[in-house]
Amino acid sequence: MISNVPRLTILSLFPISASLIIPILPRDGNRVTRWYTPGICILEFLPITYIYYRYFQFDSQSIQLLETFSWINSAQLHWSLGIDGLSMGLVILTGFVTTPATSAAWPITRNTRLFYLLMLIMYGGQIGLFVSRDILLFFFMWELELIPVYLLLCLWGGKRRLYSATKFVLYTAGGSIFLLVAALTMGFYGSEVPSFDIQDSMHKPYPLLLEIFIYVGFLIAYAVKLPIFPFHTWLPDTHGEAHYSTCMLLAGILLKMGGYGLIRINLELLTHAHSLLGSWVMLVGAIQIIYASLISMNQRNLKRRIAYSSISHMGFVGIGIGSLTDAGIEGAVLQMISHGLIGAALFFLAGTCYERTRTFLLDQLGGVATLMPKLFAMFSAFSLASLALPGMSGFASELLVFLGVVTSKQYSSVFKVGIAVLGAVGTVLTPIYLLSMLRRIFYGYRFFDKSNPYLIDPGPRELFILTCFLLPILGIGSYPNLVLPIWSSKVIFLTTSYSNITK
Repeated sequence: MISNVPRLTILSLFPISASLIIPILPRDGNRVTRWYTPGICILEFLPITYIYYRYFQFDSQSIQLLETFSWINSAQLHWSLGIDGLSMGLVILTGFVTTPATSAAWPITRNTRLFYLLMLIMYGGQIGLFVSRDILLFFFMWELELIPVYLLLCLWGGKRRLYSATKFVLYTAGGSIFLLVAALTMGFYGSEVPSFDIQDSMHKPYPLLLEIFIYVGFLIAYAVKLPIFPFHTWLPDTHGEAHYSTCMLLAGILLKMGGYGLIRINLELLTHAHSLLGSWVMLVGAIQIIYASLISMNQRNLKRRIAYSSISHMGFVGIGIGSLTDAGIEGAVLQMISHGLIGAALFFLAGTCYERTRTFLLDQLGGVATLMPKLFAMFSAFSLASLALPGMSGFASELLVFLGVVTSKQYSSVFKVGIAVLGAVGTVLTPIYLLSMLRRIFYGYRFFDKSNPYLIDPGPRELFILTCFLLPILGIGSYPNLVLPIWSSKVIFLTTSYSNITK
């Protein structure tokens, strides 16, 4: 449906516009700013919910609520936005994660206004990327995240913040070059007037070698963001140095931009290339699960251990997308949603633990459970969710990915069994490093000064944030159809189109 009211435009620009008011808010110890920013996030989430209930159709396979405006006439650039099942799920995730992330930033006292301003800019850019229907607009929104994340790292990071921020910029900017070249190639090929509309690009017949070239260009950019081995090394450094509220946005949303792009452009537009290279995406994803799990076991830093677990879990996204089955791709999207909730919660818990113990080093922790039983209970619950305990969202997503692999008709039985075995080994390694993490933090005995006023259980604000993450994790795990119908029609359309084209 073509909308005369620019609802999606307002949705994308409202957080950015609202951030410009932060510098003129009253100065009263940052109290107004701390309430203003979560309030803006809630106001943003309300129209997201309204669009979902009012305009979104579960059985529709096409773009819904389409908005297209001429942007730069001389370059044939359009401000084109739209939603479908794939983008709707991630837009809801973005709103759901950003709101508690801004509330998690309350302990920040230095340059608070700038911190919240950057978070709102990230919010608008992420919404804009997930609803973009123009490849160059997609690229601009992709790049919009670069500056806020860089500043959030540089100004509020740890001791090695400049190193990690520089590494993040180099990796992301390097990947963006490949994305831009691939986008320009798609736009200019086959016509005198360039067209970057995603819908138009679906009907362009590319020569196979050119399609593979474009596919690899996009894949490199997504490999950095997702991240995919071996383009992942920026992530542990970034998570290790960033403030935990920034980590919540990175793990909860930023990583999902790569998975979204891999489905939206590589799978949807570059079908023939994906049929040839999808098996490699699956293989790298399977290797990544085991590799990151083994590295995570040897991490002494709590946040770096959680960061490597994120890399491992993102391997299931690659396997699901490469499987080219309904179950596999649905599982990949569900894995992005599930990990967005679980990863954000784990980083929040890591930051909450640090505020009380003043260390991220596992060797310096121990015996915390007796002092903070509520923290112990929440950390245990989200760790069990991360290791895919039945009844939680991680189990449903990984199960769908495995079903997608074994039922795929695109690959030989030997290859499918090999991928399934590698993935199964990864699921065995996951409890090892997560339960070991719990043991080293909460069990045993470690002397802490019990008169320390910081050694207290999480308060109402922190428990409320954790409950906001825990409830959907349990809800999705108990009844996956709570969210699967959002993108199932779109996934069926993609796999059906693929089967018809590749026959």
